[in-house]
Amino acid sequence: MPEKNRPKANFKPTLQIVPNAGEMVKPSELIEVKGAAKLSLADRRLYNILLHNAFGPDLATENRRFEIPLAALRDTHDSNDRLVQSIEALMTTVVTIRRADASTDRVQLLGWNNLADPKRKHGSLKYSIPPELAVLLRDSTVFAKLELEVLRAFTSKYALALYEAIARRVRLQHIFTERFSLDDFRDLLGVETGKLTTFGNLNQYAIKPAVLEVNALSDFTVGVSPKKSGRRVTGVVVGWNAKSIDERKVAYAELQRPKFGRRARISGTVELLE
Repeated sequence: MPEKNRPKANFKPTLQIVPNAGEMVKPSELIEVKGAAKLSLADRRLYNILLHNAFGPDLATENRRFEIPLAALRDTHDSNDRLVQSIEALMTTVVTIRRADASTDRVQLLGWNNLADPKRKHGSLKYSIPPELAVLLRDSTVFAKLELEVLRAFTSKYALALYEAIARRVRLQHIFTERFSLDDFRDLLGVETGKLTTFGNLNQYAIKPAVLEVNALSDFTVGVSPKKSGRRVTGVVVGWNAKSIDERKVAYAELQRPKFGRRARISGTVELLE
């Protein structure tokens, strides 16, 4: 990302930010990471819940262990078997995080954990953040504020990834667009290598559905325009704007409606690509 487009550092450490009711704070180091493309929507939702539960200065403490009731994870998984699959996916995912000095760290997303006996009606998940990642988050000063209700409403992992990326940028002053190479934008959305290889497929199955959901459910709007080199699409320009109060009311009203039939209700809100 060009230096002039980087978010200005918030001089208060990210882990000292107190989220408002109904929102979570996510360090920018865990947004747009490389290597997380294989994570499903359920995996990503689980990780956000675990981060939110552990969020605070203790998150940067090496070897600190956290605990969360299994009941708090029912929004992401309806059985312990599926929960185990997501836990193992997070444990085996190694991501690359780029530092401000252009160096890179390669870390696992989730460390040691202990899951209560699945035969028990009630229980908890105990878990830890890998120490190397904890040290990295200790130095974080840039973050996104994410609405928990919006995170729960997405039906596409591409929409969740796009929402997090724009939430990190929407508070910037005088910056409303950013250009990405096609490879970088695929990484941003979490598109796996070898999938949606043509821009037409990427646009139809990832970009348009993501833009549709983000514009309908969040408190900002986003547009994506392709950029060509000759006849070939080689990149995109992403633009964003905060919604007006009335527009936010419309998004909030949609969040209160059932997911069934949502695509039909919101299909007229997306800005089509050229």
